Amino acid sequence: MAFYKDERLALFIDGASLFATSKALDMEVDFRKLLTEFRSKGRLLRANYYTAILEDDDYSPLRPLVDWLSYNGYNVIKKPAREFTDREGKRRVRSSMSVEIAVDMLETAAHVDHIIFFAGDGDFRRLVEKVKSEGCRVTVVSSVKGQSATISDDLRREADVFIDLEDLADLVSRPRRVGEPSKHLAETDHD
Repeated sequence: MAFYKDERLALFIDGASLFATSKALDMEVDFRKLLTEFRSKGRLLRANYYTAILEDDDYSPLRPLVDWLSYNGYNVIKKPAREFTDREGKRRVRSSMSVEIAVDMLETAAHVDHIIFFAGDGDFRRLVEKVKSEGCRVTVVSSVKGQSATISDDLRREADVFIDLEDLADLVSRPRRVGEPSKHLAETDHD
């Protein structure tokens, strides 16, 4: 990773993408360690976490995470998720934070030197291209390892640097005790 101590950094985390990637790698992200790791790399100005939440759900396993992030150094951007029933009659939840991420990242690019983007969707390729044209470096974090790749090849190629989340596991994940099953907070699917 090429980071410079005087560089202004911003984290952009697509919550659904990070959840899918960490689940595919069978790891649990420790958000305190994640923040500490990137604060040590430069001047971290902002850490944005994007997610959609079912507003009418009595209890969402995502709420404790969102609350914790809000109180511990993250700027949480959330919106209501859409609930629907698919063709098989199963309840599904969908929401996309793509527009919010794109708008915020384009606005932020003029104020930082380096954006670390936790995402894998190929639709973000053009966003990364535009942010780079503004003079901002972009590192994308996702994975090509595990059972299936969680990053599009187009996005990986467009990034200045690609970091596989598995390569950060020792720095940003919770250690599992022997015999302990993995725990993943439920994150909504995204379009």
